[in-house]
Amino acid sequence: MQEEIDLYYEDAQENMENTVVHMQRELTKIRTGKASPAMFDGLLVDYYGSPTPLKQVASVGSIDARTLTIQPWEKGMLAPIEQSIFAANLGVTPQNDGQIIRVVMPMLTEERRRDLVKQVKKLGEDAKVGIRNARRDFMEFMKKAVKDGYPEDLGKREEDKGQRLTDSFTKKVDDMLEVKEKDIMTV
Repeated sequence: MQEEIDLYYEDAQENMENTVVHMQRELTKIRTGKASPAMFDGLLVDYYGSPTPLKQVASVGSIDARTLTIQPWEKGMLAPIEQSIFAANLGVTPQNDGQIIRVVMPMLTEERRRDLVKQVKKLGEDAKVGIRNARRDFMEFMKKAVKDGYPEDLGKREEDKGQRLTDSFTKKVDDMLEVKEKDIMTV
C-alpha cells in the first residue's frame, strides 16, 4: 500500500512540476519591451505546405535591446516568415529588406504594461489551479486509502506532505509572477 501511495505522491509532484514548466514557457512569450528571441519559440512557419517551427527554418538573433533579426536558411522563406509573424499577432511589425527580417520592439505604454500584468496574473492563476488539481487528486486517493484500511495517522501525515508540496509549488509560481511583473513594469 505504501508503494502505491508513494507512486501517487510522485505523480502529483510531476504534474505540479509540469504545470510550473508550462507556465514558465508561456511567460517567455509575453514580451516586456525588450527583444527576446524566445518570443518566437511557438511560431510556426509554412514550410512548403507543412507548419514548421521558426527555429528550423531560420536563425533568430538580437542586435540590441529592442531589435531582433531573423535570418532564414533559404531566401524563399522571407515572405512565409513575415506572414507568420503578422498572423501570430505579437504586436510587432517585421521589416523585410530582402536578406533578413528585422523586428523592432515598440515601447510599451503604461496601459499596455498593465494589460500584460493582468495576462501574467491569469497565467499564474491557471498554474495554481493545475497545482491544486494535482493536490486534490492526491488527497482523494489518500482518503480512499484510509477508508480501505490504511492507518489514519499515517494517512494524515501523507496528506500533510502533499499540502507542503502544494505550498512549495504555489510559492514558486508566486515568485515567478513577481519577477515577471517587475520586469514588465520596469521602463
